[in-house]
Amino acid sequence: MKQIVVVSGKGGTGKTVVTGSLAFLAQNKIMVDCDVDAADLHLLLHPNVKERREFRSGQTAVIEKKLCEKCGKCLSACKFEAIKPDFSIEPFSCEGCGLCAQLCPYGAIRMNENVAGEWFISDTQYGPFVHAKLGIAEENSGKLVAKIRQVAKELAEKDSLDYVIIDGPPGIGCPVIASLSGVDCALIVTEPTLSGLHDAERVMEVAKHFNIPVKLVVNKYDLNLVMTEKIEAFCQAKGVLVVGRIAFDKVVVQALVAGKTIVEYADCLAGNEVRKIWECLKD
Repeated sequence: MKQIVVVSGKGGTGKTVVTGSLAFLAQNKIMVDCDVDAADLHLLLHPNVKERREFRSGQTAVIEKKLCEKCGKCLSACKFEAIKPDFSIEPFSCEGCGLCAQLCPYGAIRMNENVAGEWFISDTQYGPFVHAKLGIAEENSGKLVAKIRQVAKELAEKDSLDYVIIDGPPGIGCPVIASLSGVDCALIVTEPTLSGLHDAERVMEVAKHFNIPVKLVVNKYDLNLVMTEKIEAFCQAKGVLVVGRIAFDKVVVQALVAGKTIVEYADCLAGNEVRKIWECLKD
C-alpha cells in the first residue's frame, strides 16, 4: 500500500482538482480529504455517507449554578474574560485551560469535552472516501487529520487496497504536518508566481524534515513561462523532480461546474497532462 498526499503550500493552486483526477485514475484505492477546515473534495466525488462519527477535542468550562457561591475567584483569574459577571461561561471565549475549575473552592466548575466536528466514511463511484468537517471556531484540526488518516489506513489494510490518495490542506501548519507524516510521496501543486514558488519551497522544507520524497507539478504553467522556468530551475537545484506542466485550460472550469474530475469530463490538455503525471507517480 502506497500513500500519496497532494499539497500546495498555499490555497488556490489547483490541488483538489489534481487530487480528484488521481482518484479517478488510480485503481484499488481509498481517498482522504485532510483539508478539514475547508473540505471540498466531496464536491467532485459526490459521496454517499455510510458512517458518521463525532470528533471530540478540547474542553469548555461549565458553572453549576446550584453550587456556585459567587466568590469571584474564577472571575478574577480568567485572563480570557470567558466568565461573565453573572457567573456564566461565554463558550467562544473559553480556552479550556481548566484554571477556574482548579481554583473554585466549592467544586462548582467542571470541564466538558467539546464536540469539535464530525468525520465520515463514505462510498463514491471512485471507491471508499474518508472525510471530515471541523466545527466553526474549533481547534485541533491536526488531531482530526490524524484520526481520518488512521481510519483510511486501517480500511486500506483491511481491504488490501493499493493506494491511499490524500488531499492535503494548504500551508505548512499542524494539519499539513499530520497529512505528510508517514506518506510515501508528497506531490506539490504550485502556480507560476513568486508566491507560488515561495510557498512550494516552504512545504518542501517541511517534507524534507520528515524525509518524505517530493515531486512537483506546475499548474497553469503557460500563464507565466518565465516564472515556470524559475520554479523548474529551483527544483532541479533542490533535487526535486517536476513531473508535470498543466496548461491553463477553460475545460477545467467547465468540469468543475459540472461537478466532475477533468479526466472524466472531456479529452483536454489539462486532463491528458494529469494522466501523464499519474503514470509518473506509479513508476
